[in-house]
Amino acid sequence: MSGKKNKIYFIGAGAGDPELITVKGRRLLDEADVVIYAGSLVNPALLKGIEAEIHDSAGMTLDEIINLIEGSFKQGKLVVRLHTGDPSLYGAISEQIERLCRLNIPSAVVPGVSSAMAGAAALGQELTVPEISQTVIFTRIEGRTPVPEREKLSELAKHRASMVIFLSVGMIEKVRDELLKGYPEDTPVIVIEKVSWPEEKIVRGVLADIADKIKEAGIKKTALIYIGEALKASEQQLKKESKLYNKDFKHGYRE
Repeated sequence: MSGKKNKIYFIGAGAGDPELITVKGRRLLDEADVVIYAGSLVNPALLKGIEAEIHDSAGMTLDEIINLIEGSFKQGKLVVRLHTGDPSLYGAISEQIERLCRLNIPSAVVPGVSSAMAGAAALGQELTVPEISQTVIFTRIEGRTPVPEREKLSELAKHRASMVIFLSVGMIEKVRDELLKGYPEDTPVIVIEKVSWPEEKIVRGVLADIADKIKEAGIKKTALIYIGEALKASEQQLKKESKLYNKDFKHGYRE
């Protein structure tokens, strides 16, 4: 066994649009002998035309996934574990890599385009606007998976930074109530369902009315919640410019 087949590749498939996978990820996917993909979260268009043995992990347990990886690895097969978005955010790769380390099976991670970044692109704006917000918080509300007390939404909201909330739209009223402990009720909120998929849906509001709008839109899952003053940039001119290209700002490349 040599070359690529001596490790397992965890690959970020991108947010949904099949062209948002990286060139490296696409190449490894095409070369794979075995692909284990994250169920309905990965666009099936990515799997068209590949010759690999394909497994949907949606109905599998962690033990079953690791057993499949271990067996394929021992047979000298190139194994790709295909995750949605970028696997470093809520990708559940840590527990898999930890198990593989116990089995002395090396792995590598190939990044993808996170849904958080694809959502900002869909809005056509930066999440970090000079003088308004220079910090972006990626988080989720507590559900069946607990969240440390210091990272509760009510605590994070005190920063009034730009925030992207994953895996929480099904509890939008609770999200709203927690955020109101830090953000003003007229703070812009945007919810994007199925970002970069053909059925993408964008709902705009403010903290005071977003829960009602989400209920009316029928959005219950597979959506991101964006909040912060920086979101105004996608609808109006804020006239907040960085120093980078300012004619009076000198640096090593422009005297």
